[in-house]
Amino acid sequence: MAHRIVWSRRAFQDLEAISDYIAADSQAYAAVVVRSIVHQVKLLVRFPRSGRKVPEFDDEDIRELVVYSYSIIYRLPADEIVISSVIHGKRIVQ
Repeated sequence: MAHRIVWSRRAFQDLEAISDYIAADSQAYAAVVVRSIVHQVKLLVRFPRSGRKVPEFDDEDIRELVVYSYSIIYRLPADEIVISSVIHGKRIVQ
């Protein structure tokens, strides 16, 4: 089954905020981080379950990928991959 990727408004805003924050110190590094996140998300089309199940939700369809220190939280409803948020590891409450 082919999946299509859908970025939630929040996830897109998270990515912009990450880029802006890193770019304050280095625009080049900001570009590298954003490209890496987008690249990993694109790989989900072929491997939608490659991220680990998020333990806090105990739901096989809520998963995360970790890129640098960012968690990409996504859901797998039907034939979509919905990117819900991109969160810095320090923002995650254990």
